[in-house]
Amino acid sequence: MAESTLKVKVWDAPVRLFHWLLVALVTLSVATGYLGGNVMRWHVWSGCTILGLLIFRVLWGFAGSTYARFAHFVRGPAAVRDYARRLRSRTPSYTIGHNPLGGWMVLALLACATLQAGTGLFANDDVATEGPLYPKIGKALSDSITAWHDANAVVLLVLVALHVAAVLYYLWYKRENLVRPMFTGSKQVPARALPPARFPGFVRAAAAALVAAAAVYAILSY
Repeated sequence: MAESTLKVKVWDAPVRLFHWLLVALVTLSVATGYLGGNVMRWHVWSGCTILGLLIFRVLWGFAGSTYARFAHFVRGPAAVRDYARRLRSRTPSYTIGHNPLGGWMVLALLACATLQAGTGLFANDDVATEGPLYPKIGKALSDSITAWHDANAVVLLVLVALHVAAVLYYLWYKRENLVRPMFTGSKQVPARALPPARFPGFVRAAAAALVAAAAVYAILSY
C-alpha cells in the first residue's frame, strides 16, 4: 500500500527567488561571455550581481528558514552513502528539503559559483573588458586569474549539467517533481510526524539582502 502524503511548506520565498535569479544570471553570464564584444559589460554586471546573491545565500544558510539552513541539509558520509544505495529504487524519496546528495551538490555549486564570481573581479578579456578590481593587481596576475576563471567556468557548467540531470532522473525515474516546489514553495511528503520548521519574515530576509549588497559595494570600492 502506497504511503499517504501531504503538502507542506518547504522552500521560503527568499530561497526560491535566489534560485531563479541565479539561474537567469548564470545563463546571462554564459551567453555574454560567449558573445564577447560590447555585451561584456553585461557579463561584468551579471557577475557582480551573482556575487551579491551568493553572499545572501550564505547568510540565509545560517539565518534563514529551517530547510534553507546548511545545518539541515549538509549530512555526513554515512547518510550520503545510505541515501545513494536507495537511488535505484523507483519510489520517490520524499526528502524534506535537500536530500543528502543534493545538499553536497548545493555546496559544490555555491563554492564553484563563488570562485567564478570572485575571479571575474580581477579577470580581463585581452580586448576592452576588465574586472572591477583589475587595476589593483595589473595585467600579469590578471592573466593568471583569468585562466582560472575560464577553467572554472567549465567546472561550473559540468556541475549545472549534473544538477539538471539529477532533477530529470527524479522526475522520469523516481516520479518525484523537484522543480514544482521551487516555484510553489510546497512539497509532498509522507503524512507522518514532521519536525517543527521556522520561516523568518520579510525583515530578516531584507536585512540579509542589505548586508549582501553592502558587502559587494565594499568589495567593488576597495
